[in-house]
Amino acid sequence: MSTDAWPRSARLDAPKAIDRIAAITGVRLILEGPCPGGEVGAAYVRWPDGRRSVLTEGQSRAGQLLDLARTAGVPTARYELSARIDGARIVVQQRLPGSRPATMDAGLVHAMLVLNDRLDGLLADRFDVPAVQLFLTGDGPGFCLHGPLLAHSKRTARLLDWVHEVGAHAPDLDDDTDLVHLDYHPHNVLVSGGRITGVVDWDGALRGDRRLDLVTLRFYLSQQAPHLTGPVDERLATVDPVRLRAYWAHMSLRQVDWSIRHHDAGAVDTWLRVAESGML
Repeated sequence: MSTDAWPRSARLDAPKAIDRIAAITGVRLILEGPCPGGEVGAAYVRWPDGRRSVLTEGQSRAGQLLDLARTAGVPTARYELSARIDGARIVVQQRLPGSRPATMDAGLVHAMLVLNDRLDGLLADRFDVPAVQLFLTGDGPGFCLHGPLLAHSKRTARLLDWVHEVGAHAPDLDDDTDLVHLDYHPHNVLVSGGRITGVVDWDGALRGDRRLDLVTLRFYLSQQAPHLTGPVDERLATVDPVRLRAYWAHMSLRQVDWSIRHHDAGAVDTWLRVAESGML
């Protein structure tokens, strides 16, 4: 089935956002160009005084969570401006040094595991922050949609049946107290001089089990650098099997649904193979 049959997430309209920010705040940012990669989009901008920042969509609570992660030693960007524009929260945030890693190696994976550990218990007294939902039995808000898997092919429909089966016995995640990034993979880190200088794209951050982020990392390594999955698998071996199965089902649903709606048949097949590798 064509991807046109399903709703796609709109990309950031940076020039429009800059115009609206100027109208609301009186601050005229200068557009420098799009940030590389990303599914929804972000743009490099410059302030009138010459400072350089990043323009993107975000959640109002994310700024506080970034501050909290930074106090724990995770390099994150400060929010510099936030405005509600046409129903979306537009954020201007600090531009961190470094760039996306050109290659993945064991050192990068190790550094990402270390940073993941620093999210342990950061929200122990913040039950006002919503808990992670896995959406295994019903659609998520713009992602983790079930209909595309049901209609796309027999193979994706079988995966959806498995997701529903796992969802019927999924654990309760309401009491977890870690900070969870929810899109933690090498494309969302910046590196310079052999070290991680930034973790970006925290828009989906919630309260939960930080090891869910390691399942996200494991998915991406499976597809791009399978020889580096060993240390991640060692960490995931400590997760309760029922939880791990639910986490895997969530990522399977999320990646396959998104690929059906936004990418080509090759991407769908790639993520299906990763998803199926963890179904047994």
